[in-house]
Amino acid sequence: MKKWLPNMRLFTLFSFMALLLAGCGEPYISALQPAGEVAKMQYDLMILATLIMVIVIAVVTVIFILVILRFRRKKGDENKIPKQVEGSHKLEIIWTVIPILLLLVLAVPTVSATFQLADVSAMDEETRDENAVVVNVTANLYWWEFEYPDHGVVTAQELVVPTDEKVYFNLKAADVKHSFWIPAVGGKMDTNTENTNRFWLEFDSAKTKEAGGLFYGKCAELCGPSHALMDFKVKPLPRDEFDQWIGKMTAAKDAGNPKAETDLAKAGEELFTANNCISCHAINPGEKRPTAPSLANFGDRSSIAGRLEHTEENLKTWIKNPEEIKPGNSMTNTYDHKALTEEDLDALTEYLMGLSVED
Repeated sequence: MKKWLPNMRLFTLFSFMALLLAGCGEPYISALQPAGEVAKMQYDLMILATLIMVIVIAVVTVIFILVILRFRRKKGDENKIPKQVEGSHKLEIIWTVIPILLLLVLAVPTVSATFQLADVSAMDEETRDENAVVVNVTANLYWWEFEYPDHGVVTAQELVVPTDEKVYFNLKAADVKHSFWIPAVGGKMDTNTENTNRFWLEFDSAKTKEAGGLFYGKCAELCGPSHALMDFKVKPLPRDEFDQWIGKMTAAKDAGNPKAETDLAKAGEELFTANNCISCHAINPGEKRPTAPSLANFGDRSSIAGRLEHTEENLKTWIKNPEEIKPGNSMTNTYDHKALTEEDLDALTEYLMGLSVED
């Protein structure tokens, strides 16, 4: 008794802590704080399923306790054989009908939600909604590309979308299976190499403000050593601001490759070209490369490599040793990062931070 009691206390404590912490989460990444129509539907279904399970457990537990108390062996009844009951048609009907009813209660809203979430008719040629925002998402090891086909604009690592309306997605993978997931807004959906999956999400403007204007996206399918680091950011904007952003990206696309302005940035541009970075990274919003993320609006983003805060020091750290930040990434062996001096890092940082479409 004395030996296992402390272990049982620890087990109970950690079990309670795990249960408590499982419900914690920031609004920008928590699936328990839905920030859109899809997330709300999924959350409601989860609550409904949990409620049904809790009710079943509670009823079974009550019956179990009552049976133990009422039919327990009493003193003096050791040799008494209780009445043998072989079956009850009434009870058998009851415990067959009740589970069927519970399954129907869960099945009807689940099937209804499934058909609603699968409705992407606004993307089809015959029923196309001209005002619908469509994004082609391509998952790569270990980065994300976002293309707006109606505008000929491409970006990476940071998805920009309008709020309070449906945004439609074409999902595919460039190498291995991944899974597109924005926990607070909805998902998840696999990205495959052999076919394109389609679905929609809606980003609530009020919830976006609560989340600080930014949501976190993840890869939800084990895809390699840096799977846990395959993050992206989502920036929902009011429709007028989204249209302004599209306009700026389109203008930058038509203007051609951006030119460095300061002497330090010009030195960084020369290094960028000399190290053949331009063959892997596009710097024009109208271009894309199959090998690396577009850097067209890199200076406007909120993160570096999808996971580091967007600062000059973090950018230098990433350029200096990308393998330390994301093991197994494709950038590690494409240039001799050890040969870069501090002056080179300053120049490259100045140039990359200047790749911006914002005023």
